[in-house]
Amino acid sequence: MAVSPRSVSRRSFVRSSAAAGCALGIAGFASTARSAQRVAGANERVNVGLIGFGLIGRIHARSFLAQPDVNLMALSEVYAPRMGAGTELIGSSAKRYPDFRKMLDDKDVDAVVVATPDHWHALQTMMACAAGKDVYVEKPLTLVVREGRWMLDVARRHKRVVQVGTQNRSGPTFQKAKEFINQGRLGSIVSVQNNYFRNVAPGFGNPPDGEPPKELNWDLWLGPAPMRRYNPNRAIYHFRWFWDYSGGQMTNLGQHSLDLVHWITGVKGASSVYSTGGRTFLKDNCEVPDTQTAIHEYPGFTVVTQYREASAGTGGQGMGGLMFHGTKGTMPMSRKGFELLADPKVDPVNTVAAILGGHPVGGPQKVQEAEGDAWTEPTKDESGDPAEDYKRHARNFVDCVKSRKTPLSDLESGHQIATACHLANISLRTGQKLDWDVEKEQLKGGDKRAAEMLERPYRQPWDKELRALIT
Repeated sequence: MAVSPRSVSRRSFVRSSAAAGCALGIAGFASTARSAQRVAGANERVNVGLIGFGLIGRIHARSFLAQPDVNLMALSEVYAPRMGAGTELIGSSAKRYPDFRKMLDDKDVDAVVVATPDHWHALQTMMACAAGKDVYVEKPLTLVVREGRWMLDVARRHKRVVQVGTQNRSGPTFQKAKEFINQGRLGSIVSVQNNYFRNVAPGFGNPPDGEPPKELNWDLWLGPAPMRRYNPNRAIYHFRWFWDYSGGQMTNLGQHSLDLVHWITGVKGASSVYSTGGRTFLKDNCEVPDTQTAIHEYPGFTVVTQYREASAGTGGQGMGGLMFHGTKGTMPMSRKGFELLADPKVDPVNTVAAILGGHPVGGPQKVQEAEGDAWTEPTKDESGDPAEDYKRHARNFVDCVKSRKTPLSDLESGHQIATACHLANISLRTGQKLDWDVEKEQLKGGDKRAAEMLERPYRQPWDKELRALIT
């Protein structure tokens, strides 16, 4: 295969930069962009390949096409109709790879975007790193806990830049909310609530198993997952409702919401997790919970997460139900913005007496609150733009590919957050409260089944591929 001089120059720059090692720490979007303009090769185009063209893959294609110094040059997809749709969007000149391994062999590709089903994220990221590619990998980062540490070891060994697709970190409104909380505008954080409610009743039906459509490479779609007969509810979008391929909404939306918790507060992990729920209302052949509640205990505060798939409730959708509670007020936030709701300063003794119908201390006079006498200043921001946040996150990744700096959504934090999500699912499936050693990444006690669920076997021949990568 012919290699262009531009590609040779680009890869030479990447190798020389990587040799010095990646810079530590998190750089903001603006400062990262400025830094990229100061390094050698900052104006060269980065050749990017996209693995997977589903709903999120289409968003990533548009986000990377919007970057003036990116050449979205290759697409890999196992489902022919999506390969056609992706080529139509990206351009007919894009190289098409029905098998992603051929894309990883392409020396012209500098970086790849992994936008496949969850069970592929870890292995494809590691294989890409070993092939010398930088990686933008969708969330959830992993399917099981141990995959995250394997990914970190492989990425560091090959000196690769890896960005996790938790694009909220690149959103100016979330960055402003984080700044306010870190400035103490909410006081001390005492708890966080995350609610996601929607109604998809009666469910997704019970289609029979059968032969996969001829346009789908079912064996490659399954990859490291167990061999199963094809079922329409297992493939394409509905994969999210089966334990073989996903952790349900806890790992889907949970990695987004807990990512904000970790990022804003600076925690590494939960010390204990308890979760309950199940698939109790939806009538179909799917497996993951339609109702789930999880409690994560962090140093100094707790996070309560609720997911409901059979009730619309009032919690909104997406990030609409995320709420930080502090000693000075409350901050609900979403991708559209945030609001700092200030708590008033009150006399706790007299307030309680008034609520209970008694007299305030010192006599029957009415308790008065001074107007505007609050613990903090109320603030409201409604400037969020989710589509632009995807583009900003892609921009941050491209800048880090050039500068070799650590991306906003780094691999280490992505692993820690995915771990918290997986522990909630393990707790739900075993019926146990789990105590977790954050530093050693081990369970404290618990039964054998819980420990076994930290890992899973890969199907042949992918188990050999994994062993070659991590040993």
